[in-house]
Amino acid sequence: MATAAVLSAGSWGTAFASVLADTGTRVTMHARRAEVAEEINRNHRNERYLPGVDLPASLRATTDVERAVAGADFVVVSVPAQTLRANLATWAPLFGPLTVVVSLMKGIELDTGLRMSEVIREVAGVGAERVAVASGPNLAREIARKRPAASVVACVDEEVAARLQAACRTPYFRPYTNADIVGCELGGAVKNVIALAVGIAAGMGLGDNARSLLITRGLAETARLGAAIGADPHTFAGLAGMGDLVATCSSPLSRNRSFGERLGRGADVATAAAAAPQTSEGVKTSEALLALARCHRVEMPITEVVVRLLRGDVTLDQAGALLMERPPKPERHTRALTSSASQSQRGTGPETDDDRGVRAS
Repeated sequence: MATAAVLSAGSWGTAFASVLADTGTRVTMHARRAEVAEEINRNHRNERYLPGVDLPASLRATTDVERAVAGADFVVVSVPAQTLRANLATWAPLFGPLTVVVSLMKGIELDTGLRMSEVIREVAGVGAERVAVASGPNLAREIARKRPAASVVACVDEEVAARLQAACRTPYFRPYTNADIVGCELGGAVKNVIALAVGIAAGMGLGDNARSLLITRGLAETARLGAAIGADPHTFAGLAGMGDLVATCSSPLSRNRSFGERLGRGADVATAAAAAPQTSEGVKTSEALLALARCHRVEMPITEVVVRLLRGDVTLDQAGALLMERPPKPERHTRALTSSASQSQRGTGPETDDDRGVRAS
């Protein structure tokens, strides 16, 4: 039987802990608040983050991190992206020498531009073969209610990815493996920013065509940056790319979309944040993504407009105008993705002009 520790007890951490417990994995959650841990242990509920959802009776919680991680095969980390470094500095010395650290986080660190797996490797001092990522269209409330979902578990070590896959596969949750950690993490980070833009458009009443425009061109932004930093372009056509993007941009359960809607209805950033019970990662990640894109000379116009709006540099009307005033271009990205995907289905073949376009754009 595998053992896992989940740090900490927010909505996604709790939902993923429930998945692990439902496979027979022995799971201990770490909760910062004693009342949350007590409620999980006594009532099998986490009303603060997943109200009305019954949790597996085998799931246990504690406020003691050392107790939670003792002997764990997997330590699953689910904290706000910008707090990861400080938390890991305290937690990492408690990890076992063979423990696999699994990131559920979808963000980019401010100041450094590092992805979450890179922060884990740097702070915890573990090799790439001991760091995994879970990413995909994973709305926590639906998964906690055991509604059908799929995800990607990524690690450079195929055996580790397979072990994690086995530890979280249930009749309602289907994980796929992938070796492309870069693409999986980037897809998860950028989709939060695009969801902010979609929410803003929804709040302004701009309609479904605007939503489709933002989702489609948001995928293009993701693929351009992914090509620049070494991601596999196929990843963005899958669950950790398009799948996650569509779910986050379309569902009222999405924190980032809901945050954007408040902005689109006229709320300022502070008011929108005060109304959100949990962190909307896209707000701070947008700044880090834009800096990363500029470092690699990649255009990300939707991300740039979101950043300018969050900073208060442009109004809602000006933001919409900025996006629509961009000069027309050929849709090379879509053509390249289609060619690349078709080539994958046929088997490995020669690199085409469109394939080179994905990496060069």
